[in-house]
Amino acid sequence: MLHSLALVMIVRDEARCIERCLASARPWVDTMLVLDTGSRDDTVARSQAAGAQVHPFTWVDDFAAARNAALALCDADWRLVLDADEWIESGAECLASLRNTEARFIGQVCVSSQFGRGGDESPSWLPRVLPRAVRYSGRIHEQPDVSVPRQRLSLVVGHDGYLDQHQRAKTGRNERLLRLALAENPQDPYVRYQLAKDLELRGGFDAAVPLYEQAHAQVEPHAPWRHDLVLRLIFSLKKLGRHAQAMLLVERELPHWAHSPDFFFTLGDLLLDWAASEPQRGPALLPSIEAAWLQALSIGENAALNDTVRGRGSYLAAHNLAVLHATLGDEAQAQAWRERERHLRQARPARAHVSA
Repeated sequence: MLHSLALVMIVRDEARCIERCLASARPWVDTMLVLDTGSRDDTVARSQAAGAQVHPFTWVDDFAAARNAALALCDADWRLVLDADEWIESGAECLASLRNTEARFIGQVCVSSQFGRGGDESPSWLPRVLPRAVRYSGRIHEQPDVSVPRQRLSLVVGHDGYLDQHQRAKTGRNERLLRLALAENPQDPYVRYQLAKDLELRGGFDAAVPLYEQAHAQVEPHAPWRHDLVLRLIFSLKKLGRHAQAMLLVERELPHWAHSPDFFFTLGDLLLDWAASEPQRGPALLPSIEAAWLQALSIGENAALNDTVRGRGSYLAAHNLAVLHATLGDEAQAQAWRERERHLRQARPARAHVSA
């Protein structure tokens, strides 16, 4: 028996990108269901023209409620969940194979997010292919039922919602919902982490660090978001000039991240900032700075790692080593690292393609 597959989305004012998302999914699904939570632009008309069924929903400040309302309108065996600012980039053949697969697990896909001004990219493995019975919980940064087994699929999804020009429109909305969620679940470390990240991304390091520290004290060792939490806490402590405290955290976490180029890249940045703020430490710190970035290069890119940043195991580390040697007056070494950076940049694919 062939199993059915539907695209299920919740949207609001997504006219700029809704057609891109729907066009990327249309060849691979039986139906496309869009739950509109109050669009004032022509999102609804564009969705219908692209072949989607559109249903209205009154927004109640709860993403899980909206997700679950959309899922309740769908009777497919498998549900592919995408946001409007995402699109299928590669690996969609795995969706076709689901038609011959019993819906007994949650499929994790690689969502490759562009951020900043568009030059950086970070892949995360997120649960986006759901069996019929699965529902969401969480007012914001909602998550599906954790009791269902998970399996990585080869699907790669692009995402541009973190680009500066798109992120500005969401300023303040997420913080309000996260504070509501934290009031409802004051002991939830994941909500603390997400609120801290929202504050950090807007420069609120003083407010973010206590929340990160509380989340770090509670997080389970193998939580998929622990890697990002640790790196962001190190970075935030650095921004506050609390270098010694950040190094204590580095020493505690080091045994867990021997496979993370991001960890050693972030360590090098921390030590460099410490040397710059306290020049008398520079001679003692310089070998460790270089060693950290060399270790990031030695590990290489690790796309299977959640919330890695592309380049930290290759061209970004080489760039930092070039700058370091130029600052030290060693132009020959600096030029060699510039050449290595150029080679690594040229070698990277135009966009991410990650195997499960």
